[in-house]
Amino acid sequence: MTDVTDAPTPSLLSLVPKAPAKQSMKDFKSDQEVRWCPGCGDYAVLAAVQGFMPELGLAKENIVFVSGIGCSSRFPYYMNTYGMHSIHGRAPAIATGLATSRRDLSVWVVTGDGDALSIGGNHLIHALRRNVNLKILLFNNRIYGLTKGQYSPTSELGKITKSTPMGSLDAPFNPVSLALGAEASFVARTVDSDRKHLTEVLRQAADHQGTALIEIYQNCNIFNDGAFEVLKDQEQAQEAVIRLEHGRPIRFGADGHKGVVRDQATGDLEVVAVTPENEARILVHDAHAASPTTAFALSRLADPDTLHQTPIGVFRDIDRPVYDTLMTDQLDTAVDQRGKGDLTTLLTGNDTWTVVG
Repeated sequence: MTDVTDAPTPSLLSLVPKAPAKQSMKDFKSDQEVRWCPGCGDYAVLAAVQGFMPELGLAKENIVFVSGIGCSSRFPYYMNTYGMHSIHGRAPAIATGLATSRRDLSVWVVTGDGDALSIGGNHLIHALRRNVNLKILLFNNRIYGLTKGQYSPTSELGKITKSTPMGSLDAPFNPVSLALGAEASFVARTVDSDRKHLTEVLRQAADHQGTALIEIYQNCNIFNDGAFEVLKDQEQAQEAVIRLEHGRPIRFGADGHKGVVRDQATGDLEVVAVTPENEARILVHDAHAASPTTAFALSRLADPDTLHQTPIGVFRDIDRPVYDTLMTDQLDTAVDQRGKGDLTTLLTGNDTWTVVG
């Protein structure tokens, strides 16, 4: 069995100035009227984030929320921190520049399934692979809400929407699988209505060094209501939700009667009814495993149509070099070796040429 005992690593949050006094949720509420559709899941996420922020103990002037375009991207207006409502899909790129140039800031990205995975897909995967010190909240409602109900990159196959009246032909992205494939160092999934779970995942992401991606299943009650009902209804959720906890056997259902094992023939993961004969085979979750292979396999358990057997929690949380730190080290080395640089030498060096007209 894998040894899942790990010593804690000091957080990069130590670089961010602390708050001068104890803060409360009220300190992180802006004076802007919150304007989402009544009943939108974004309200629950906003409340959870505002309630969690005081735990960081950071000066709110050193916290920044950067968003792209979409319903979720109103988020910076409602946080009493610095923020930027940026351009479609480019929030990770803008946040990368900010995080690498200002290591005294705690930088958070708020995006949606359309913003992050369609026009912004390229920016997202490169932020993940670089391991920039960002916390990315990806709101996934499996629909385009702001533009009034078109199918999105996470909509299920056959989804009937205004833009796919005969059903979507596109196979949907699984954001957790995508992030793991990009070698993200922290990947998690949670649900908007489960505030306790959402807050705990935020807590672990904030402590992580590098890029942390949290997919948040978020209900759009106007254009895709009930998309995650199986994971929210108390009776159904007991049999549908697999709660991942580092160092614990992966069991779920009433009294843990279901469990996840590795198929001995194919190596794939499968859900089985737990018996005395197979109980020893139940997988123990190791979020700190160096290889993303098992975490990826866990991300594939959920049926994209019914969402039965959907894992939530932290899939992966590993230490690897942080881009911001590596870049700072290179800049320090360059200054030490060459002083502050010589622009004239650069412009008149061998890599120039004369254009003769």
